[in-house]
Amino acid sequence: MEQSKAPIYEALKRFKSMRVVPFDVPGHKRGKGNPELTSFLGQQCMDVDVNSMKPLDNLCHPVSVIREAEELAAEAFGAKHAFFMVNGTTSAVQAMVFAAVKEGEKIILPRNVHRSAINALVVNGAIPVYVNPGVNKALGIPLGMSVKEVEKAIENNPDAKAVFVNNPTYYGICSDLKKVVEIAHRAGMLVLVDEAHGTHFYFGDNLPVSAMEAGADMASVSMHKNGGSLTQSSFLLINNYVSEGYTRQIINLTQTTSGSYLLMSSLDLSRKNLALNGKEIYRKVLELADYARGEVNKIGGYYAFGRDLVDGDAIYDFDLAKLSIHTRDIGLAGIEVYDMLRDYYDIQIEFGDIGNILAIISVGDTPLMIERLISSLSEIERIHRKPSAGMFDHEYISPEVIMTPKKAFYSDKKSVPIEKSAGMVCSEFVMCYPPGIPILAPGEMITPDILDYIAYAKEKGCFMTGAEDINIDYINVI
Repeated sequence: MEQSKAPIYEALKRFKSMRVVPFDVPGHKRGKGNPELTSFLGQQCMDVDVNSMKPLDNLCHPVSVIREAEELAAEAFGAKHAFFMVNGTTSAVQAMVFAAVKEGEKIILPRNVHRSAINALVVNGAIPVYVNPGVNKALGIPLGMSVKEVEKAIENNPDAKAVFVNNPTYYGICSDLKKVVEIAHRAGMLVLVDEAHGTHFYFGDNLPVSAMEAGADMASVSMHKNGGSLTQSSFLLINNYVSEGYTRQIINLTQTTSGSYLLMSSLDLSRKNLALNGKEIYRKVLELADYARGEVNKIGGYYAFGRDLVDGDAIYDFDLAKLSIHTRDIGLAGIEVYDMLRDYYDIQIEFGDIGNILAIISVGDTPLMIERLISSLSEIERIHRKPSAGMFDHEYISPEVIMTPKKAFYSDKKSVPIEKSAGMVCSEFVMCYPPGIPILAPGEMITPDILDYIAYAKEKGCFMTGAEDINIDYINVI
């Protein structure tokens, strides 16, 4: 296929030239009904914020330009089919889970998944079988899925229907995806990959294997995170053993019937850009990231980690486009450095947690931006460094699962002061966002270690979400 084509974008340009009089939605009628918004976003944006119609196809049941754009995306990513997702990668992750497992069926997954995966279990009632990731004790971060642990989970749960893998993790750590796929397929299980941070794996060199190349059955890809499309736009990729028609039915259970043409055209044009120029784009991205890692490590105190962590198992590979930096040795939590970068230096990085920060290096970065980040980190270290004694030393606590997320979430519950909740079963989520990996999920035992972690995260300024009580002074328990 001609990857230089962008069918949705081209159809929108043709539509604009027709000067159609709108008596349909959206009600702003090409911006005339909301002049302030039109002035803010621009007339061209409002002109293409349109409804589904015959010349522009329909996202729920594409037969023309959206269908062609999906086929181009599938070819670019090496998939059997690619679905345009406009409810974010959250909806792609949930569609994978809904398509693979039903209520009462088991799914094997790491516990350090994004909340979207556990939310899917709350909705559809599948039973999680957690493979607890290893933890790097020096950095305090969860790792990938050990092949031995996956084999053990499959052996103990031969009736499971699917294996779910984060690849890469938020920190850039990758599992041995090919081996996991091989083991799961031998057991008759599907492999679902949350590849939210792995768009570049499909287009760059010297990067970890992509889900489709590894033979996974489904993958959710956040094109907006690393690929240049607009926020909330993603792809859901499927491989040979998954039904395209059934997957679309599943997607249509939750995805909007009013697909945004702003989001879809951004996916279309971003796919075109990466298909034509991706290797050169990501060569530059990796050069910038490698330079930044080296310069940060020269500062002293920080540790910008990379493939030096690889152990061939739970850290099978590392995403070199990730600038993950350990901060605890300068006496500052990651969230403290995150806040300082934003408040004092006008630099917004992806996230800061208890001991680490993450800066995303991607298609839009420049050498000047990298230099500004490095110099700011150097100044923070010089001015704010302090002893690290007494700092919390790990990001992940293995949960004790008492009941399924669905049963716990919908059970009768009561609200108790969080400091008095140890020994009770949680019926809601508690997490720092980003990254959105639950500290507690519905159905898990609340332990003193978890309460210490939550108190420390709140003290350091982490943005805590998920609970009904916005301040998380109280928590819902069974």
